[in-house]
Amino acid sequence: MTLPRDRLIVALDVPSVEAARELVYKLDDSVGVYKIGLELLFSGGFELAQELARHGRPVFIDVKLLDIEATVERATAAIARMGVQFLTVHALDRKTLAAAMRGRGDSALKLLGVTVLTNLAPADVIEQGIDHPLSEMVLHRAKLAKEAGFDGVIASGHEAAQIRNEVGPEFLVVTPGVRPQGSEAQDQARAMTPRAAIEAGANYLVVGRPITRAPDPRAAANAIVAEIAEALAG
Repeated sequence: MTLPRDRLIVALDVPSVEAARELVYKLDDSVGVYKIGLELLFSGGFELAQELARHGRPVFIDVKLLDIEATVERATAAIARMGVQFLTVHALDRKTLAAAMRGRGDSALKLLGVTVLTNLAPADVIEQGIDHPLSEMVLHRAKLAKEAGFDGVIASGHEAAQIRNEVGPEFLVVTPGVRPQGSEAQDQARAMTPRAAIEAGANYLVVGRPITRAPDPRAAANAIVAEIAEALAG
């Protein structure tokens, strides 16, 4: 990551490859990474991911793998062959994490463990039958991912500082649920501004609707990059 824009991941959460290509064209080199999630993946997104990777665009495949070990291993291996940069795996247990590590092999794919989704609040975690505080669960899963050999985790900016203190400077913290000042939180329960997330220790920020649904997506992306630059300078 040599430039502030390299830290910005734009979520291409749109229903078609055509809409995604239009966004990529508008954003061009104003962002560092393009994230392709479930909605787009099931509408031709895998082909788009390979296309972007062939053209030197860093791609983040967000599938949050969680299954039996053989399935996770084979799925990770298949995604690694696509030449993309990032892949998400649920950091719930050592078996799942170890399977993803085997699937990655010696490829350049970076594995990110999903701790707790940023749309979940403490009450949602209790509803799942988990009686540990949400922040403790995030930290526990981050440690599992680090011990398994993962490159980093997906975590809210609210837990980024604690993770950074526990796992050290080299472990990546990728923060979704980022909302510029004045933006609606929408379905994000633990949102944070770009500047605050970087200052808390996040390496990368994942931003979707504040950019993709803006009247001028490139201008919206540039404003967030400027905020990232200010946080890094400070």
